[in-house]
Amino acid sequence: MKQSVLEEVAREQLERLRASAPGQPRDALATLPDLRAHALIVSGIRRCGKSTLLHQLIKQRGGAAAFYLNFDDMRLCDFQMPDFQLLDNVIQTAKAMELYFDEIQIVPKWELYVRQKLDQGYKIAITGSNASLLSRELGTKLTGRHVTRELFPFSYSEFNALRKLKPGENSFDKYMRTGGFPEVVKTGNLELLGFLMEDILNRDIVVRYGIKDAAPVKRLLSYLLSNAAKLTTPSKLKEAIGVKSPTTILDYFSYLEASYLIHMVPRFSFSIKSQMLAPKKMYINDSGLIKAGSVSFSADAGRVLENIVFCELRRRGRELFYYYEDNGRECDLIEMRKGKAAQILQVCWEMNAGNEEREMAGLLAALDFFKCETGVILTRNQRDTIRQGTRIINLLPAHEYLTRQPTAPN
Repeated sequence: MKQSVLEEVAREQLERLRASAPGQPRDALATLPDLRAHALIVSGIRRCGKSTLLHQLIKQRGGAAAFYLNFDDMRLCDFQMPDFQLLDNVIQTAKAMELYFDEIQIVPKWELYVRQKLDQGYKIAITGSNASLLSRELGTKLTGRHVTRELFPFSYSEFNALRKLKPGENSFDKYMRTGGFPEVVKTGNLELLGFLMEDILNRDIVVRYGIKDAAPVKRLLSYLLSNAAKLTTPSKLKEAIGVKSPTTILDYFSYLEASYLIHMVPRFSFSIKSQMLAPKKMYINDSGLIKAGSVSFSADAGRVLENIVFCELRRRGRELFYYYEDNGRECDLIEMRKGKAAQILQVCWEMNAGNEEREMAGLLAALDFFKCETGVILTRNQRDTIRQGTRIINLLPAHEYLTRQPTAPN
């Protein structure tokens, strides 16, 4: 690697950054910590807006002292650990004390360099699109020296702000169909979602983990997209996916989760072993991906709605479980705070005579188990209050719930 190449790439990238429009302000920007003794790590699925968030952070806080470099640049494909010395020279020439790096985790031993720069008094913010790499490296060399934030595609509120829409049934239906990936929201081109999934599968999974036959993992993703918000057991997927061992399915689950395509939610149990052995509930990172990748022509709108609610709660940093009893009674989402249930949520497209008994039974079972008096059922457009003894069940339109000002986790 030549220092002159590094200088040219850094100069061009920073010029483009300063000349670009800031884009739709992300809600996450207001929650980012001050960069003093800790590195800020922003992780999330590709194309969800991590670089834009970094740009907004630079414009807000960096000023002339900012140095920016995106390592996901073809001209830097040969960058190796010894080249950090050349990067040091470029940073010193720029007289920068705030460092902003995109996708630095693709460089071996990057965490050693970041630790060194922290020790030297630099402020550092980093983005990355692979959770397993980040967590493994952060847990060794950067323990106690970093703060992490997970970024999702646009929330429903951000979607409305960009499209200049009012909260309500019409805008929410559009959000369900489109999802929140910034480029898709801006252009309306849903084909971009298919290209994105192919890019993630190839770059973040097949190449990164050395998978020789990509067909089974693609079949697995297609299955999960068609069965969002459903319970999934590896042993039942072997034949459908075309692999011999449930262990292989578990490996694929971990790869898909590390790339942020899916999120696995455990069954609530006070026993960690029981949590590990029970089926996981699978959610997709964005509702647009479900629409783009599902092979089901009669997609269950209720499950897509539940997926959106899950993503919003995860976006807010909530610890989530599902509740299930052996008699089949199930409650969709349990938010836990400090060992207690803070919210108990059931989600369905519409509460009617055909499903009311089932939805109420699962919610009431969870309320009894967690000794709570209030539960919520989210639907597309219903609003009501149901009293069951001392317990209160609030029916709310999902769009209203999603635009409420979130309360901070205790």
